[in-house]
Amino acid sequence: MAHNEVLSTNKLHRLIWQTDLVMMAAPRCFIVLLFAFVLFSTEVKALSSNYYDQTCPNAEATITKVVKKAMLNDKTVPAALLRMHFHDCFVRGCDGSVLLNSTRNNKAEKDGPPNISLHAFYVIDVVKKQIEDLCPGVVSCADIVALAARDAVALSGGPTWAVPKGRKDGRISKATETRQLPSPTFNMSQLQQNFAQRGLSLDDLVALSGGHTLGFSHCSSFQNRIHKFDKSHNVDPSLQASFAASLLNVCPAHNKVRNAGATMDSTTTLFDNAYYKLLMNGKGLFSSDEALLTNSRTKRLVSKYASSQDEFFKAFASSMIKMSSISGNGQEVRLDCRFVR
Repeated sequence: MAHNEVLSTNKLHRLIWQTDLVMMAAPRCFIVLLFAFVLFSTEVKALSSNYYDQTCPNAEATITKVVKKAMLNDKTVPAALLRMHFHDCFVRGCDGSVLLNSTRNNKAEKDGPPNISLHAFYVIDVVKKQIEDLCPGVVSCADIVALAARDAVALSGGPTWAVPKGRKDGRISKATETRQLPSPTFNMSQLQQNFAQRGLSLDDLVALSGGHTLGFSHCSSFQNRIHKFDKSHNVDPSLQASFAASLLNVCPAHNKVRNAGATMDSTTTLFDNAYYKLLMNGKGLFSSDEALLTNSRTKRLVSKYASSQDEFFKAFASSMIKMSSISGNGQEVRLDCRFVR
């Protein structure tokens, strides 16, 4: 592990010694906050891009190979893996809790309402089995999800980045906590608050929303925009007319087609900046997409990324590193990603 990526023993000892001096005079609330900061800093800095270089050097190549094969068999895999990582990190931090199965006494995250449509868990299972054969008990499921999401983007024509590794797997997964995930119906203030609670900025919000360039959405996620939008409009007037008509065609008011919906953008299997171009032309699918045009800063960034795919790719990679570093409360390395040890 790189020297500058973790607190050295001497540095930690000095910090504890300094803390002891402060504790003599400091109020109790300050002491608690100080210790929390020390523990948080230590955990965050423990993540390292070369974490498995010595203990499992072939881990990343193994993950890439499995993801690539899965993509050849199922074109929806990249969007699924990217969404899986996002949904993992936004509930309890990036700790692989989204992978755990429900039990008789507990309904897990993957069975919470926002996660019912998550899929491609089998890809993580295949990766885990192969890596356990190579390096038993070393690589966490949380790290596998983060790396698989990166590969899904890169293999779809998007950017790549050095994934910080060293996460541990969590032991708690509750369906009720999926309420913390940002909703496709959120407005700007709700989005800003939701991201800020996880240490993510407006810039991160716009960049990460670009992940909507991959995948498909069921009618339920955008029906609020095409049916009884408000007291004055049945359809959201910010939607481009022909686009709104196409959505109404596939998602009528009394839709009975279970898997009806629309692709997230016009190049649904290619990771590019088409999402931003469509958004600028009134063809964003979700209310949360349209919300990016209601704030001057986020609107400027949407325009910037619509004009420059390179700028989008750089911002997306940076924000993915930041999001994937949201610390969880993981305590173990699971042997099977669906079950605690």
